[in-house]
Amino acid sequence: MKVLITGGAGFLGTLLGRELLQRKQLLGRAISELVLADLTPPSADLVAREHVRALTGPLLDFCPEVETTGFEAVFHLAGAVSAECESDFELGMRSNLDTTRALLDALKVAGNRPRVVFASSVAVFGGDPGIPLPPVIRDNTLPTPQSSYGIQKFIGEQLVADYTRKGYIDGRSGRLMTVAIRPSPPNGAASGFFSSIVREPLNEMDVVCPVPPEMPVALASPANTVNSLISLAEAPQDALGGRTAINFPALTVTVAEILDALEAVAGKAARERVRFVESPEVTRIVGGWPAAFQSERAARLGLRPDRNMRSIIDRFVCEQDVMRVEA
Repeated sequence: MKVLITGGAGFLGTLLGRELLQRKQLLGRAISELVLADLTPPSADLVAREHVRALTGPLLDFCPEVETTGFEAVFHLAGAVSAECESDFELGMRSNLDTTRALLDALKVAGNRPRVVFASSVAVFGGDPGIPLPPVIRDNTLPTPQSSYGIQKFIGEQLVADYTRKGYIDGRSGRLMTVAIRPSPPNGAASGFFSSIVREPLNEMDVVCPVPPEMPVALASPANTVNSLISLAEAPQDALGGRTAINFPALTVTVAEILDALEAVAGKAARERVRFVESPEVTRIVGGWPAAFQSERAARLGLRPDRNMRSIIDRFVCEQDVMRVEA
C-alpha cells in the first residue's frame, strides 16, 4: 500500500503520518511506502523511518510523479488557510483550487482509482442573506460559503465528488472543525487564537483574544481529527450515504468556556494572561462559521466529538510534558 500525504510537513500531516506508521496498515493492507509532500521538509523523526520518503517543493511540481507512482491512498491536506485566502486571493486560488485540480488530474492519469480523502472545512457553511445559517448544522444543510477559503474548499469537494462519479478516484471529503490545541507557531488561520489563548498562558505568556468571550466555536482535538481522517479513508463508499462530503463531529464551546477549562487546569493566573482586544475582521470571519453540528452520518461511521474542553487541554499538557522530557 503506497500512501501519499500532501501537506505532510504540517501539523496535521505530521500527526497523521506518525499515526499511520504506528498502525502500519491502511484499508487492511500493510503500508509499503509513505510519501510526505510539502513546501518544507517533514519532521526528522518521520523521514528517518523506513519506507518514508519526502517530496519537498510545490505540489504542482510533483504531479508527474503522482501519475507514475501508483498511490493507492491519498490524504490531501495541503492548502492555504482562511486568513491567508482572504488577504491574498491569488494564493488561495493557486493553493486550494489549482493544486487540487492538478492532483486529481494526476491521479486520473495514474488510472488505479485510489482512495482519496480531501480535507475540507466547516467554512463551506455561512450565513447567506437569502438563506440564514441555521442554529444547528445537519447533514442536509446547504453549504453557502461566505469567504474565499470556504468557496475554494467547496469547489474542491465538488471536484472530488465528480472525479469519484466518473470512476477516476474513490474519493471522500471530510469537513474539519477548528483544530485545537495546536502547538506553536500559529499557522495563519483566522481561528488560530483558539489554540493560542490556551497554549500561551500554559507557557506563562500573555496573549490577546480577538473575539468576545461569548463567541462559540465547533472544535475538535488534533487526535480526534486524525482519527476521523483515517476512519473516513477506511469507510466503504456505500457507508457514506451517497454523498462524498461529510461533516466531522464537533464539540461546541464558547471562548469563555475554553477559559473556564484553562483555569480549572492551570489556575486563575493563567486565565488572567488572556486579554480581549476585538478584531472586526477576525470576528467577521470566525463569527460567520457554524458552531453547532448534528453529524449523524459521521456517527454511523463511529466518529464522536471530544468529551469536553478540559479533556482536550489535559491531553495537550500531557503531550507537551512528554515532548520536554524527550528533548
